[in-house]
Amino acid sequence: MAAQYMLLVFVFLMAFAAIKDAMSFTIPNWLNGAIVLLFPVAAIAFGMSWAEFGLHLAVGAGALVLGMALFAPGWIGGGDAKLIAAAALWFGWPDAGMFLAKSALMGGALAVILLMLRRMVPATNLSAGWVAKTPLAEGAPAPYGIALAAGAFWTLPGSTLLTLALG
Repeated sequence: MAAQYMLLVFVFLMAFAAIKDAMSFTIPNWLNGAIVLLFPVAAIAFGMSWAEFGLHLAVGAGALVLGMALFAPGWIGGGDAKLIAAAALWFGWPDAGMFLAKSALMGGALAVILLMLRRMVPATNLSAGWVAKTPLAEGAPAPYGIALAAGAFWTLPGSTLLTLALG
């Protein structure tokens, strides 16, 4: 039962990261840190072996390198790069690959949706009120935390992580 609660907390934290990113274009370090620090507790609850745990750590480290490579040219934000690593740590091998692929697809869908919504909002409304501080504003960055959370939620049902949590 503890493993299921750990997984539920992971889902909650990913959803919170998406909401926070949509509202402020930031994913705080404490939130990424909480996802990472919860993982060892979850690994114990899941009954992971040391080898499995080590593989998850290696996948998380590799995802951090990938995230920093995407951050360096400005393609994603620093919080997004850390969230990629934090979520990949949970998914491990080979599910992290599916998480990354599905997150990329969701990022494309997010970009299309934002472009469509930005065209629907009249330009006169962009300088005043709440629209100027949202992803709907022209030139605003895409809150990629939404795509990462969606990718995680899409990956979760077929993942080893869920199998471990359900025992």
